[in-house]
Amino acid sequence: MTRLWLKVITNHRISENFTAPCGANDTHDVLVDMCKQADLPCPIWLQKHEVEFARFRRTAFLPEHFIEEVSFDKLEIEYLDDSERHHKSDDPRNQF
Repeated sequence: MTRLWLKVITNHRISENFTAPCGANDTHDVLVDMCKQADLPCPIWLQKHEVEFARFRRTAFLPEHFIEEVSFDKLEIEYLDDSERHHKSDDPRNQF
């Protein structure tokens, strides 16, 4: 199962967080739906966010990425893949 984790960060702490099922290609639609359900303004999805999300499976939106004024410091989203959670890493640095 894959999910999108949305975190609202205020004063360096997670003040709210939500998860929703998400496919690999519908991230933006799921983000919009989650923002509507949480009564949060929807951020502007820039090329920067697209690159970060494709490369790291996470990105962050700052107050300047919103049209409306926001009361939080940052909105982060992260793609979670539960099937990879139990995958054992072959990296020797993790062999402890």
